[in-house]
Amino acid sequence: MKKFILIYLLLITSIGYSQRRYAADRYFNEFAYKKSAELYKALYDKGDESKLVISRLGDSHYYNTESIEAEKWYKLLMEKYADKVSPEYLFRYAQTLKSNGKVKESDLWLEKLKEIDINDSRALELAKNRNYFVEYSNRKKTFVNIKNLSINTKYSDFGGYIYDGKLYYASTKPTGNKYDRRRYKWNNQPFLNVYIAEEQFSDIAEGLELGNLKQFNEISTRYHESNVIFTNDGNTVYFTRDNFDGKKLRGDKQKITHLKIYKAEKINNEWKNFTELPFNSDLYSCGHPALSADGKTLYFVSDMPGGIGATDIYSVEIQDNNTYGTPINLGRTINTEGREMFPYVDKENTMYFSSDGLLGIGALDIFESKTDTNGSFTTPINLGTQVNSPLDDFSFVISEDKSYGYFSSNREGGKGDDDIYSFVIYRCKEEITGIVTDSRTGEPISGAKVRLIDEKGEPIKQQITSNDGRYLFKDITCENNYTVTASKEDYRNDKKNAITEDIDKKAIQADLVLESLIVDEPEVDSQIVINPIYFDFDLYNIREDAEYELEHIVSVMNNHPDMVIKIESHTDSRGTKAYNRTLSTNRAKSTKAYLISRGIASNRIQSAIGYGEDQLLNHCNDVNQRKCSEAEHQKNRRSYFYIVKGGKNVSTNQ
Repeated sequence: MKKFILIYLLLITSIGYSQRRYAADRYFNEFAYKKSAELYKALYDKGDESKLVISRLGDSHYYNTESIEAEKWYKLLMEKYADKVSPEYLFRYAQTLKSNGKVKESDLWLEKLKEIDINDSRALELAKNRNYFVEYSNRKKTFVNIKNLSINTKYSDFGGYIYDGKLYYASTKPTGNKYDRRRYKWNNQPFLNVYIAEEQFSDIAEGLELGNLKQFNEISTRYHESNVIFTNDGNTVYFTRDNFDGKKLRGDKQKITHLKIYKAEKINNEWKNFTELPFNSDLYSCGHPALSADGKTLYFVSDMPGGIGATDIYSVEIQDNNTYGTPINLGRTINTEGREMFPYVDKENTMYFSSDGLLGIGALDIFESKTDTNGSFTTPINLGTQVNSPLDDFSFVISEDKSYGYFSSNREGGKGDDDIYSFVIYRCKEEITGIVTDSRTGEPISGAKVRLIDEKGEPIKQQITSNDGRYLFKDITCENNYTVTASKEDYRNDKKNAITEDIDKKAIQADLVLESLIVDEPEVDSQIVINPIYFDFDLYNIREDAEYELEHIVSVMNNHPDMVIKIESHTDSRGTKAYNRTLSTNRAKSTKAYLISRGIASNRIQSAIGYGEDQLLNHCNDVNQRKCSEAEHQKNRRSYFYIVKGGKNVSTNQ
């Protein structure tokens, strides 16, 4: 069943005309594509090579996932009417070519979309990433032991929702009752019913299985039901159903029945209070419900007016008084000019969904979109060839602990129309290890705090280094970017990037070096060492970059409340000696004022003296100043912070 079951449209009428062209049109408009393909082919064989007949021959096969036949007729359509077709026909032709393995040719036709609409996102994304097919085909090996389940039949079996050790899915297989005689004209199969299967785990490494099937009779009617989901407490069920009031189908002015989302409540262990959601309409379809992790947002698919593409994903707030907010389109980050459908949201509010408008491997591909710190969905990522194929792949769900899951596909090698596949998550794990040492002595530093930071800037692990300065983070997820930071009182922090690879059990080495802020000079008092503090030319106000360095002084003095220091400032030789003396004194005083403003008592700063150019560290005096580089002059523009009390008890080497 082609996945435009997104909108399982149904026509409330019957065929009663003998004229073949009229009959073909009627069957096509009823979505009975197998029959319409047969009749349009007969018309073509009789000499009718009109754009309508050829395009509908392509569409009839395309909508039933018969890509070989669809390509044949779309190719003829392009040869005869390329300048007269809509952008969607270029897109469908490109899709069938890709499904048939002709990726480069597909891309050429996809690129032509921008000749019709320069803002078409499908062509724009191709221009951004022309190597997408190779990239997606080489995605990391995450999903393993992919298995076609034994419950699959020659009919359409698809979808899934994991709840309480069971998988809820939809199937068109006959139920054995009188309604089996009714056929859905799209594919000449019975109508969909929801089934419940118990999960069976003999050995998860060998793949999953399902058993003890039964029909979810409490929600069944003679027409379509599918896409069941539950609230966290299991007392409310949402599902997709034809617009059926229990007595008859309802439709729009063209007598087309659209899909609606319904819900029911469990009361005394029985499902009652079946109601349709208020944003449903007789004029368009709503289906494929999904719930956020907290159960306060409902996501769904619709072709309502004002959307971006054929079908879009929307969100709506579930309010406390059992009412609903206004549906909101998720926008162009998620939705395209094509079809987005089958959303599923996991416990971390990552959305999995299918799309044929985003760059993919085949027809419908499965994508993943995480949420950022603002709660917005990020750019979707194609899950690659492990779950995506040249044909339709959809209805991806994953277990709460992310160890296994299911998806549906009509790929080659299956048992029927659509099949359900199970998979196991390959949990590649690595280690990040290293040693923290002193920059001056090279000795290991014990007692340093080492943190592991993820890409979002959130600390996920923390350790204190052992006596040999070592740390070890175990079970780190592969193929991620991390930052390792090390800190200790009276030391300057250090950090290093650590990128885990796709190699299980490999140890990533990330050594860190800390610079002591307190050192003992042989001939002078202990000194607090920071990077040079720079001042603007002819000014002595504290700049922002100087504030950062002075905060190290604040930290050291807060760590040692009995410490008293003195400040000495120096300049280079440029300018007169008197001017430099005054300038350095002003800079020393402004430095002292900053420390006081940060809560350091004034009596803990014994003095703040400027020495001008009297104590140069190199040959860059008045005679040689023009011969010196800026780096050499900069060495002389420095400030020292000497410990005159409390420093002798400070341990400077670890």
